[in-house]
Amino acid sequence: MPLSVSATPSRISHALKKTSRLRLLGYTLDEWIGLFFRGNASLSIIILALIMFLLFREGLGFLPQNLANLRVYRQAGLEYVDFTRAGVEGFTKLGRSLNQLRLDEVTTQTAKGQNLEAINASLASFDAFNSSFGDLTTDLNGLLSDMTDVASGVKERVLVSDNQKAEIRMLNAVGKQKQAALIKPETLDFTRETQVLKDMFPQIQAAHSKLEADLRLLLATLPQMPSPGSQSAVEGFVQQALAVVAENPNREKAMLAWDVTEPIPAWKALTTFLFNPRWLTASFWQDWYGVVPLFVGSLLISVVAMTIAVPFSILAAIYVNQIASAREQAIIKPYVEFISAVPSVVLGFFGVAVLGSGLRNLSQIPMLSWVPGFPMSERLTILTAGCLLALMAVPTIFSLAEDALNNVPRFYTEASLALGATKWQTIIKIQFPSALSGIISAVLLGFGRVIGETMVVLLCAGNRIEIPDFTAGLGAFVQPAHTMTGIIAQEMGEVVHGSIHYRALFMVALALFFISLFINYLAQLVVRKFQVAR
Repeated sequence: MPLSVSATPSRISHALKKTSRLRLLGYTLDEWIGLFFRGNASLSIIILALIMFLLFREGLGFLPQNLANLRVYRQAGLEYVDFTRAGVEGFTKLGRSLNQLRLDEVTTQTAKGQNLEAINASLASFDAFNSSFGDLTTDLNGLLSDMTDVASGVKERVLVSDNQKAEIRMLNAVGKQKQAALIKPETLDFTRETQVLKDMFPQIQAAHSKLEADLRLLLATLPQMPSPGSQSAVEGFVQQALAVVAENPNREKAMLAWDVTEPIPAWKALTTFLFNPRWLTASFWQDWYGVVPLFVGSLLISVVAMTIAVPFSILAAIYVNQIASAREQAIIKPYVEFISAVPSVVLGFFGVAVLGSGLRNLSQIPMLSWVPGFPMSERLTILTAGCLLALMAVPTIFSLAEDALNNVPRFYTEASLALGATKWQTIIKIQFPSALSGIISAVLLGFGRVIGETMVVLLCAGNRIEIPDFTAGLGAFVQPAHTMTGIIAQEMGEVVHGSIHYRALFMVALALFFISLFINYLAQLVVRKFQVAR
């Protein structure tokens, strides 16, 4: 019903009530609006429930598969062989450190103007030492190769037998019992199969003794290095080599105590995922699904991002809300919030093409050589990804912190100024403490935004699935890393549906879900605590 300009308030109210009473399919307009919004909320809850159901169904399916994976690892004797492999890998790592030491020395001497021929001549004794060190594990490597062949063969037979059993179950389920009866899976006696490995223990023990004796003789001929820094590194290398050899008796005790028939408890399937420092897939030897290197990478990148983003965001929010003029606010706020509209893939390309190379070039400046980790050997690192994620977190923290400052009652400020406090005293002692709960919530939500980011870390973090070398101190932040979100995005499209690798990625997603849930819980807890305190 059209309303005239001269309509009285009572007539307008009567017309609105009449409009609201108009019915369509038995519902009034108000009821239709209510149904629409309740339907949206219900749909959101249903979608969230389906997502959670999928995560838990596929993720928890990883546990029995991982338990079976661990049992094959023991039954085939791979666990026994890895006691020896650990010692060999320790020496291999030391050999790589010697090669890196030589490279660093060549770089140092070249920077001093020495020619390559003179440098090689000065490192002749070191090269002879390095070559002899590489020959120390020749006997042990030969034994390890033989043991690897035996264990790999047993593992292959176990897997073939398991596949045949699975095929029998499938045929029986579809009513093809005759075909199932034709399949005869091999039954292995693991005690007898792995006895071949245990019979090689005296040879392993003799190789360990020979290795230690040869190492001590070689260390007596430690070469002199041209520069003091390299000489100090060589002397440190001696302690590292002796520490690796000192572990051999413990490895021998573990080999003697090893029992192929010892059962693996079910809880191991979860603890190896939560605490194993290896994420290794498509390996000819053994696949490992440990979330630790991915979690550490995500955490370090988030620490870099928050260290940069939090001070800038909060200070910017305080300036815009309390100090800036209306003209400055009209310029600063839209530009800061516009950052969130930039696609993350665009920021990732910027990190690959510009920021990563820029940081590496900056690290080459001689006057910055005192900075931990400088000069950088990689351009895609934790630092590169963290800087870009800081840029992405700024709009979230800035907007929420500025809203928190806006919500501080105006009379707090007026009362403070009336009592003679300066503008800065009012900001520091009245405004900021009053808005602290909202600011902390903003920081926590910004952290959730950072740890859940995918594209930037996938492009800029380097994607090395290793725990950074923390012996480098702060230099660990200029090493490549991988993240929980990055591994899901990188590998989910390539894995076989229903495989252990597929379900391991769902377990990573579950871990991310609980981390995000915990962060949001902390944010709500902080808000409630400060509200009660006020």
